[in-house]
Amino acid sequence: MAQMTGNEQFQQWLAQVNQECGNFAARPLEGEFSGHLETGYTQAFKLSTVTTANVNLYRTTNEIKDHNDSWFYTVFQLEGQAIIEQNARQTVIQPGDITLVDASRPCSIIWQQPSRQISLLMPRSLLEQQLRVGEAHCVQRLGKNLPMVQMSHRLLQESMSNHDLSGTESEAALEAIVCLLRPVLQQQDVQPSRRERQFEKVVRMIDDHIQAETLRPEWLANETGMSVRSLYRMFADKGLVVAQYIKNRRLDLCAKALRSATDDEKLAGIGFSWGFTDHSHFSTAFRQRFGVSPGEYRKRHR
Repeated sequence: MAQMTGNEQFQQWLAQVNQECGNFAARPLEGEFSGHLETGYTQAFKLSTVTTANVNLYRTTNEIKDHNDSWFYTVFQLEGQAIIEQNARQTVIQPGDITLVDASRPCSIIWQQPSRQISLLMPRSLLEQQLRVGEAHCVQRLGKNLPMVQMSHRLLQESMSNHDLSGTESEAALEAIVCLLRPVLQQQDVQPSRRERQFEKVVRMIDDHIQAETLRPEWLANETGMSVRSLYRMFADKGLVVAQYIKNRRLDLCAKALRSATDDEKLAGIGFSWGFTDHSHFSTAFRQRFGVSPGEYRKRHR
């Protein structure tokens, strides 16, 4: 069998990344490319171990579009270093460090030397239960010298090596990692700019009126004293589309309701209570975001 060329190896690696981690684009950097991906699924843990060098992996709005973005990538650096960019912020993580990357926003990861890291998919809903996740929490270096970061690394490694964990135990371990990182993330909070405060105000207004049928970009702009164009630009600066954000927020809340819903609760009623007046549209949108129907999602979380 003929040996693969460097470009063929690169394309095969990128295809595997797209299959296991979500849609990404990539470009090789100067030097010899190397890339290997190992995946692991232990009940609630969905993760990939990326070993690579001399490549830039990135997501633009084109890769994010029509893809499940209800996650954060929690990056645990094991060897080498990685340069990660998001929201006009850049950080360099070293072995033992951790950082968060928002799957719903454009990002870029640069490996200029041999590197190895674990990317753990963290459900957005789980993080939002613990703290309101915003720009200040993303692509911040959580240093290896912090005790909570060290404990998170150990808990992840022990959970990966223990194949006897039940579903409930696995979910508890995932929640424990979030609890360990919460005080570290909260310490990273910075004083928001005027524009960031305005964005947070709009986001709070969305949450306050998420069940209202009148919640639309035009209504939001009018209530906040902005033009519709300015509202769209504010969200676009963060790699978001306001109407899509509203829909995804409603779907996340529907998913949360489904996790505690009884079998006799009608799915259409749950969707309607969060602003989906058409059950067919609700089912289609839910499947696009979570990969399964509302009914199947409820069964999996019973």
